[in-house]
Amino acid sequence: MDKHEGRDAGTIRLDDPWYDALAVGWGEGEETSQPSPVPGGGRSAPGASDIYLEVQRSAAFQEVRTRYRRFVVPATAGFFLWYVAYVVAATAAPGLMARPVVGAVNVALLAGLGQFLSTFLLTWAYARHARLRRDRAALDLRWTVFEQERGQERSRAKGAGR
Repeated sequence: MDKHEGRDAGTIRLDDPWYDALAVGWGEGEETSQPSPVPGGGRSAPGASDIYLEVQRSAAFQEVRTRYRRFVVPATAGFFLWYVAYVVAATAAPGLMARPVVGAVNVALLAGLGQFLSTFLLTWAYARHARLRRDRAALDLRWTVFEQERGQERSRAKGAGR
């Protein structure tokens, strides 16, 4: 992270792609900037919302979303079933859950520890899936939006300079 000294110390550069202009100053006032109408009754230049809608409709975004759902829905369903099976077994079959396995360790204790283990394994699998299957495509989409917004700002600046 760059350290800045002087008057600009601690400020966020606007050319930073991770800068979220919408979050800055959130809740500080009710002023909303409306796009100024184009003279002559024409349509104004597309706004940021148009860019985001275009990206949302793109095949790349749909692919990222599909990959996300293909992992999350089955993983969530599987983990929920595993949890419900543990709870049902603990209440409906206490004799089975109380059966000793090794010494004082019984089936319920092993199943409970299995819940923790499966949580960590699922978290690891999710992070790995995101890293290998979605992060690069999502970052590409983020840069696409950033470049489109910069191009839009440049065209507005050229139009204002006339």
